[in-house]
Amino acid sequence: MRLFSLCAFTAFLPFTGLLETYAADKPNIVFIMSDDLGYNELGCYGQKILKTPYIDKLASQGLRFTDCYAGSTVCAPSRCVLMTGLHTGHAHVRGNGGVPLRPNDVTVAELVQQAGYTTGMFGKWGLGEPGTTGIPNYQGFDEWFGYLNQGLAHNYYPEYLWLNQTKHRLIGNVSENRVARQKVQYSHFVVMEQMLKFIEEQKDKPFFLYVPFTLPHVNNELRRATGDGMEVPHYGQYANEDWPKPEKGRAMMIHLLDEAVGQLMAKLDEAGVAENTLVFFTNDNGAQQEGGSKIAFFDSCGPLRGFKRDLYEGGIRVPMIVRWPGKVAANKVSDFPWAFWDVLPTVTEIVGAEAPKNLDGQSVLPTLLGRSQKPAEFMYWEFHERGITQAVRMGDWKGVRFGLQAQLELYNLKNDRGETTNVAKKNPSVVKKIETYLATARTDSKHFPVRERKRTKKTK
Repeated sequence: MRLFSLCAFTAFLPFTGLLETYAADKPNIVFIMSDDLGYNELGCYGQKILKTPYIDKLASQGLRFTDCYAGSTVCAPSRCVLMTGLHTGHAHVRGNGGVPLRPNDVTVAELVQQAGYTTGMFGKWGLGEPGTTGIPNYQGFDEWFGYLNQGLAHNYYPEYLWLNQTKHRLIGNVSENRVARQKVQYSHFVVMEQMLKFIEEQKDKPFFLYVPFTLPHVNNELRRATGDGMEVPHYGQYANEDWPKPEKGRAMMIHLLDEAVGQLMAKLDEAGVAENTLVFFTNDNGAQQEGGSKIAFFDSCGPLRGFKRDLYEGGIRVPMIVRWPGKVAANKVSDFPWAFWDVLPTVTEIVGAEAPKNLDGQSVLPTLLGRSQKPAEFMYWEFHERGITQAVRMGDWKGVRFGLQAQLELYNLKNDRGETTNVAKKNPSVVKKIETYLATARTDSKHFPVRERKRTKKTK
């Protein structure tokens, strides 16, 4: 694990004193999350074709993690894990089933709100429909703008978005079955306008800003209608490339995402709050193989096996960049393993709030500050489409099984990051330890009952 030292003025202060200082200063916190971006689709993570200068700049200004993980391999459960600090063996939402958060679900937004922060969210929610207990205003957000329904978020030219609990009409857009028949207002630009306005209005008081962009998620309904689900207003710099249209669209979506990060960072600077703002950038799950685009075209997953809907590394390992001037050292890389369920305890420790006792995550603030920290012994995921799949990371070991009673596949990520060789038979003691953990890693869920399946695909 690579570690680094802080700048000199913090090096001799006791850790608890630092925490009290941060809470007193009340740093703003911005959490940016893209949608279905591949681990290898950013220049700072190895992308060779697509250009992402603004996100690369963010990485050069902060700490880039190589071994960070999403909460799940699809949208809704990953976002639930992020909000609640519970992994998918305990979280209320464990799949894309339209299950809303409950009144007793404690979110990171609620906790920072109680610590005196104004909270805002701009983008895609996916954790509660209109009229349910899961809408953002009931889950800790003072202001929010965007999509409630993740399916409706496929359409980048919707007839309306939500502004708190009111429909905000996008005049000129006409849609049918989530496919735009008349395109005037591209939702990403509308969301950006509202988000930048929030920063301007809140610049004189501490704020928590959650920005779950829809980019570069595809429009699945448009794909079925036209063969190309990569919905963009134009192809911009990629218009003249000799590529299939879906690949031009994917490239442009990532370009628009990168530009948005640049605009957000410029706004923080313009508002005079950039130096006192902690910024996270990540993605909600692995790269998509949808919309007519192929992950092989841009090598979207790099060396990782699998993609969205897999619990192999390509489905859950995601980019994570953290920038905090004067606190997090710039232009550094860490292989410390952590996941979305660690975000809530990390953020609450920074703002001086008390986190719930039953969390699956731990604060990674020591790692952010360049101090030694022991990783969690186990990391756990389960996925409820096509039967249940489970995955565990234990140190450098990764276990995957397709059913609660199925044989465990075992990979050594240190030597085999691409999970090409199942070494379970050669390491029975490791398999036994992981299986012992799996026996207690989860609780049953009435919304996501376990359905076993028979796996026909041969293990590599």
